[in-house]
Amino acid sequence: MTIFNLPDLGEGLQDAEVVAWHVGSGDHVVADQPLVSVETDKAVVEIPSPQSGQIAECLAEVGDILQVGDPLVAYEDAPVSDSKTVVGEILDEEAAPEPKTLSAGEAVKAAPAIRALAKRLGVDLGEVVPSGPGGTVTRSDVEGVLGGEKEAAPAEPLRGVRRAMAQKMARAHAEVVPATVTEEADLGSWKPESDVTLRLIRAVVAGCHAEPALNAWYLGLDQGRRLHSKIDLGLAMDTPDGLFVPVLRNVGERNPADLRRGLEEMKRDVRNRSVPLEELRGQTITLSNFGMFGGRHAALVLLPPQVAILGAGQIRDQVVAAVGQPVVRPLLPLSLTFDHRAVMGGEAARFLAAVVADLREPN
Repeated sequence: MTIFNLPDLGEGLQDAEVVAWHVGSGDHVVADQPLVSVETDKAVVEIPSPQSGQIAECLAEVGDILQVGDPLVAYEDAPVSDSKTVVGEILDEEAAPEPKTLSAGEAVKAAPAIRALAKRLGVDLGEVVPSGPGGTVTRSDVEGVLGGEKEAAPAEPLRGVRRAMAQKMARAHAEVVPATVTEEADLGSWKPESDVTLRLIRAVVAGCHAEPALNAWYLGLDQGRRLHSKIDLGLAMDTPDGLFVPVLRNVGERNPADLRRGLEEMKRDVRNRSVPLEELRGQTITLSNFGMFGGRHAALVLLPPQVAILGAGQIRDQVVAAVGQPVVRPLLPLSLTFDHRAVMGGEAARFLAAVVADLREPN
């Protein structure tokens, strides 16, 4: 029997969640045939078979989170065909080193994700009655040991995009020294039906030109920064699955029509969960137009290595003074969160002032 492990999926990804099996025990497969779909950072990837042969057993369940190198599928003995499609490791059990003496819990057949679950819940695997194929312990087997506790306090593990978001938020909280400044922009000179998103993008470009220090990365380990000549704008997008931040490239050199086309393509890809991984990385600054859902100002979460994120709140009509007289104007609240390790307060204020000045201009 040979074991095929979860391969390196590239882009520095270390784990993936099993979302669907395309084969089962006893199936005959050919090289490059899809075996399983897994969800990585923010994309669903199909993993093909590295060889032809008969499936002896699928070694993970839907919902399991596997690390690179964890066992994925077992084949009956068969010649291995190097398809060069997947970079993975196939281990011959007969050629593997003799195992160490194991405790009763460790000797139980269970995927690493199931062992981690058991450890987290305080369940001794030696007390679990396996119900999976070939005597494998399943998630429900582990949770079943808890009995009434499970029914009283069910846990819903984070999956897919929400899990990736939680990891990134934790990293941001641990690494960034955030500070926030706020302002409001008078939009009274705008024409009806103005494209708010395009105006916000234009304003971010104006801010970056006025204060390039905010279109930068802070390199924490080196305690240095990298200023960017191009503005690759991350756009925060809310979905039922979680938060996506795809990148609109080189926004400072694109005309409004081109930007609108890029925005529509981006929305479609996010909706279809077909955003290429490379389009979810490399933002030099981020825009969050959370005001379309509600809210005025916010202390936003800044994902390193970026040093700035601009938030746009809900536009509201308010009474303001104009030439000594009260008038009603549409005001757009703005919140700029920046990494105070790399950006000075004055730089942030100048950036925000340039954003406001651009938004006050007519279309």
